[in-house]
Amino acid sequence: MQLQFEVPARCDGWRLRDVLRALGLSTQLARSVKWGLGFWLDGQPVHTNVRAAAGQRLSFCLPPEAPTTVTPEPLPLEIIYEDEHLLLLNKPAGMAVHPTRGHERGTLANAWLGELQRRGQAGVFRPIGRLDVNTSGLVLAAQNAFAAPLLTQTAHKQYLALCEGELPPGPGCVDAPIGLAAGSTVQRAVRPDGKPSRTPYRVLAAGGGLSLVQVEPCTGRTHQIRVHFASLGHPLAGDTLYGGRRGSIARHALHCARVGFTHPLTGAPCAFCCPLPPDMAALARTIPGAADALRTWAEAGEG
Repeated sequence: MQLQFEVPARCDGWRLRDVLRALGLSTQLARSVKWGLGFWLDGQPVHTNVRAAAGQRLSFCLPPEAPTTVTPEPLPLEIIYEDEHLLLLNKPAGMAVHPTRGHERGTLANAWLGELQRRGQAGVFRPIGRLDVNTSGLVLAAQNAFAAPLLTQTAHKQYLALCEGELPPGPGCVDAPIGLAAGSTVQRAVRPDGKPSRTPYRVLAAGGGLSLVQVEPCTGRTHQIRVHFASLGHPLAGDTLYGGRRGSIARHALHCARVGFTHPLTGAPCAFCCPLPPDMAALARTIPGAADALRTWAEAGEG
């Protein structure tokens, strides 16, 4: 895959290696390109120590992807957006993002490789962050090694959650360290020797023993949202691992509903929304005012 850029005005007279850094190329990727087909300015091969002029056309080819070990599978796949640099998928609850022990097959990665096989293409699945198996919603993935670090730097997620109990309306924040729960290799807990973790949230509607909450975690600890709301005494509905009751929904009620990022090639801000899946939507309808709150939330994302 070939990429082309115009040397920005702010980089006029810079050495090419510094221009590459400003454009977001990692040192490792720049080295791989250098020892491959190399870099070109206005159609001429150049070394990275040459000085570039504003407006020159910089081009280079990305190195081939390493072979993947993920097995292609013909699984259902909902593609929200796709271009040469990124991919946005809607993951259903119950599906792992990537093969792990206990989830070797049937994952989102298997599904994407199966889609590529159907198209007669090869590739890899490079997710930018992951969701728990039973968390539904948007998963962002990079389509190449150039896009991956840039998406990692700029991507941010917004979740919708249904919590047990009625939280006060308006904003709040849980700022509490998270570590492994004593005697467990899976469960997490708030503990003083844990890693710093911060979860701002806004209660959109509450009533009937439940709260609809918009959550934008500042950190990405394992089970962070689930642990923090359990620490408030308001575990997610259905989250039996952290004290929630199973009766109202068959999994923890958490959905990655909005993803924003800067496009790695154009630099344009991008945002995508994904409405609640049927199980969470049905439970949300039992909360007075939740339908209007969700409509307002969606309209804000469109603006």
